[in-house]
Amino acid sequence: MYPVEILTLFPEMVSGYVGQSILGKAQERGKLSVTATDIRDYAEGKHRVTDDTPYGGGAGMVMKVEPLVAAIEAARTRHPGAKVLLMSPRGPTFTQARARELVDHAPGLILVCGRYEGVDERVMGFLDGELSLGDFILTGGEVAALAVVDAVARLLPGVLGNQASHVSESFEEGLLEHPHYTRPPVFRGAEVPGVLQSGDHARIARWRRWKALHLTQERRADLFARLELGLADRKLFGLREEDL
Repeated sequence: MYPVEILTLFPEMVSGYVGQSILGKAQERGKLSVTATDIRDYAEGKHRVTDDTPYGGGAGMVMKVEPLVAAIEAARTRHPGAKVLLMSPRGPTFTQARARELVDHAPGLILVCGRYEGVDERVMGFLDGELSLGDFILTGGEVAALAVVDAVARLLPGVLGNQASHVSESFEEGLLEHPHYTRPPVFRGAEVPGVLQSGDHARIARWRRWKALHLTQERRADLFARLELGLADRKLFGLREEDL
């Protein structure tokens, strides 16, 4: 079982999501364990205060170091060896490759969700790193943490019904995924490509690869520029769709 603990001021935001769909079923089958821990449980005093005004002045509040570090240390005790990551716009951008790395090399995750203006900088000494979803700001780290859990969980053995399904998905090979179609064969004049109805599996595979290559070039030129295409892909890319 792969353990994930999310440290948050709003555990109910987490529990609702992780109990549904694939994540919920993965936990029922014992493949994944996701718990949400309230950081306030580690705050001292009657009111369990977790934030304070920043030194030097400025707008907003800062999450206090004491309850955060206490929560992190308690979580480390529960999950020895787990990687502790703060969801933060300062961190490296989370990618499919990073998700794969976490599954392969981290025996578990402890994800820390910031709020307000951020966390006391001294918390950084108790982390293994930071992660960002991209160049934008959220009101808190919970949405980002859930995205990480979702991406990681799908890569765990036995979580997806079709274990081969994630291999051809977007970003697994540095490519966007090919288009998908299902019934009906015609909808308001738009038809499913004939090749997908041909029953010729080799031809279908060529079409899907051709589509993935061209979609990546058209929509994510940055990804396409980093590809190292083999001879077969270069020949395939140069064909017209009608010649596949």
